[in-house]
Amino acid sequence: MGNSCGHSSTCINGDFSIIKFPMNLASILENKSIEKRLAITPEIAKKYISLGFKLSLPNGYGVHLGFSDENYNSIGVNFSNDENEIINNADVIIQLGLPSDEKLSLLRENQTLIGSFNAHLNKEKLKNLETKKINCFSLELLPRITRAQSMDILSSQANLAGYKAVVEAFQVYERAIPMMMTAAGTIPAAKVLIVGAGVAGLQAIATAKRMGAVVFATDVRMASKEQVESLGGKFLTVEGAENLETEGGYAKEASDDFKKKQEELLSETLKKIDIIICTALIPGKEAPKIIKEEMFKNLQQGSVIYDLAAIQGGNTVFTEVDKIIEKNGVKIIGEANILNKLPVSASNLYAKNVFNFLSNLYDKENKKLNINLEDEIIEKTLIK
Repeated sequence: MGNSCGHSSTCINGDFSIIKFPMNLASILENKSIEKRLAITPEIAKKYISLGFKLSLPNGYGVHLGFSDENYNSIGVNFSNDENEIINNADVIIQLGLPSDEKLSLLRENQTLIGSFNAHLNKEKLKNLETKKINCFSLELLPRITRAQSMDILSSQANLAGYKAVVEAFQVYERAIPMMMTAAGTIPAAKVLIVGAGVAGLQAIATAKRMGAVVFATDVRMASKEQVESLGGKFLTVEGAENLETEGGYAKEASDDFKKKQEELLSETLKKIDIIICTALIPGKEAPKIIKEEMFKNLQQGSVIYDLAAIQGGNTVFTEVDKIIEKNGVKIIGEANILNKLPVSASNLYAKNVFNFLSNLYDKENKKLNINLEDEIIEKTLIK
């Protein structure tokens, strides 16, 4: 993999010296029908320019989120009507998702592309970029190490997703959430089950508790029990539970025996649950089907399931992407990209994460990228 750097030599009175030009950094428009977030906010644009980059964006880049071209222009960002020209002139391009095939075809050798490209699902496209000797970094592959925490796009976005899923589910649920004692009688607190106690799940627990719900949670990773209980949740575990956790801290697939025991416990628990927030994912695989068809008979009419795993197949057998399905009086909401409902907050966090990643990659003194494969952060995220 080659490094991108802008420099040239010049002769002044017989003295040859190297003039180091700033690297050209760019971002182009995402497909707004599926992605409202931005990779570069005005706050972070200012930091890139301070770091020594020359930054170019297409006209109207952040207008849909309330960031005018003037917000960027006033801090030194260049604008153009021609995205092809922006791509052609760029050394480094920062995005959220993969650009269109048409835009990808414009990339040339030694350019660098940074974003969250779902490396497991887009293997062929990313392999083509590698073949063209384009340095492609997919940040969902970041290692779970202390030094990478400030770059961790999955955690920052999952926090927002867990919070928003609870808010959205409560809005659809047609009863009160907290316990209310009135002269006319007592309204019991809603009972919420969080499926998957990763970052999104833990934030969902915290949010539901703050709003007065009684919260239960289940996860195949026994390490999450303490975290769930520290937030006031009740951890559901089967007898003889095994810790199904990878070295990176993610969930791994359970044995058939464990699945059977978990299903029995879950099926019984569902009889008292009003709202379910599904967050269970296995990296690189289809989401596990946790809420089976036969379990729906145990759910009360009027219950709500909010499935954050919809885009990877969903945690229920009935989940459909971007649809609300009703089965036996239970509403199942399948969300493709819940972060589109919090695009400003999500953009702010994503932009900061990527800035921290690029700062680690950038040699400020020599105004070039230092793709050092001995750095675990760089080695794990580089597509190769």
